[in-house]
Amino acid sequence: MYIIYPYVVLKLLGLIVLWLPGLKTMKEWAYSGFFFAFVLTFLIRDGGQITAAIVLISLLLSYLFYRKINSTKTL
Repeated sequence: MYIIYPYVVLKLLGLIVLWLPGLKTMKEWAYSGFFFAFVLTFLIRDGGQITAAIVLISLLLSYLFYRKINSTKTL
């Protein structure tokens, strides 16, 4: 029960990092943290696999677009 509060704080910090411009290294860590969280959520058999799969696909698309935008900015 006590791990829920730090977990929520870390997820909120991850969202803030993803929304802020810059912070490339922190964004990579935030994306990886969300990826593992959503994969573990998908693996739990409680009936929420479809929602977890949709969110995981959305996260992967967001990451791919993020990488594409940053690769064109540096050229």
